[in-house]
Amino acid sequence: MKASRGKQPSSTSELVGQLLVVGFDGAEMSAELASLLERIQPAGVILFARNIVNAQQTHRLLKDCQARVAQPLFTCVDLEGGRVDRFRNVTGPAPSAAEVFASGEPRLFRRHGEIIGKICCTLGFNVDFAPVLDLAFAASRKVMSSRAFSTDPAEVVVYAREFLAGLASAGVTGSGKHFPGLGEGNLDSHHDLPIIDKSFKKLWAEDLVPYRTLRRELPMVLVSHASYPAVSGDRLPASLSKKWIADILRRRIGYRGLIVSDDLEMGGVLKAAPIERATVEFIRAGGDLALICHEQKNVEQSFEAVVRTAERDPRFRRRVIESSKRVAAFKKKSPLLKRRTPVPASEKISRLSTLLWEFSEQVRLQAFSATAGAGAAGKRG
Repeated sequence: MKASRGKQPSSTSELVGQLLVVGFDGAEMSAELASLLERIQPAGVILFARNIVNAQQTHRLLKDCQARVAQPLFTCVDLEGGRVDRFRNVTGPAPSAAEVFASGEPRLFRRHGEIIGKICCTLGFNVDFAPVLDLAFAASRKVMSSRAFSTDPAEVVVYAREFLAGLASAGVTGSGKHFPGLGEGNLDSHHDLPIIDKSFKKLWAEDLVPYRTLRRELPMVLVSHASYPAVSGDRLPASLSKKWIADILRRRIGYRGLIVSDDLEMGGVLKAAPIERATVEFIRAGGDLALICHEQKNVEQSFEAVVRTAERDPRFRRRVIESSKRVAAFKKKSPLLKRRTPVPASEKISRLSTLLWEFSEQVRLQAFSATAGAGAAGKRG
């Protein structure tokens, strides 16, 4: 049953719905999707390339999703540029973080976020799960590729701070990922559970620096499905770990924003628990928004498992209430979620495509100049 428009969630099912961000198949509203959204009343939806045909269709789909949900929706996408680019067939390819970082120009880092943000906003999105804060260590090079760009956490902070400011200037909320860091992981958590055997002291001095430094600037932090046994004493992924989420991210680092899981349908977490239990354990560990990005049956099973657990376990119910209040407060403070953008005209999309192409060329030329300058300096030395 659809909640009353504007009424704050109060029943167990309404509270639980506001802890889920859901994905689905298809490029238009279906009866099945409409029924799911009306029953679960999720906090948000996330779209992938499979959902995106063109700008107008995408905008309409997001508007149709919002029409089924009483609370303002997080309308989410993964758009980093490079390998992770859901809009490639709509506006053309966006450069990767590594390509932009190679320019050496912080103004271009910000411009990267600004242009990506403008495209997101125009299509109807208000959340972009970017930037990546993982360090580009050799162990993860094959997995992360151009998504990570530096082994120096201070350089990652400079890029991320500017990229986030660019997103925000366009009216889009960013999210740092993948906490605590996939830089030493040599397995892809989409399929496997990376085991990162690194001490807390080294993680604190390296991988965790971007989260520590940006703790007041990151609206959301997305938690990975990698295991850190030297820290947690077990092989649970960080996404299910109270040690990582509640103890380290919340208490020790002092992070106060929203904590989001990576997709709970990924192999890395399903190696540890079936999806309905993974969703419960992510919330129990201190998480706020559980991403379930594909299968409707997984969304339904997880929703029902969280509701059942909250109804029989008073401590878990308090945990649900705590996160639902945090989500509600975030939404109340964010005017961006209530903004309604017009259907994008073809001319506007064409202008954005041109802007993106010109930016890509600027990045390429600047990176070439920076490389040439460094080479010439080396010869003189």
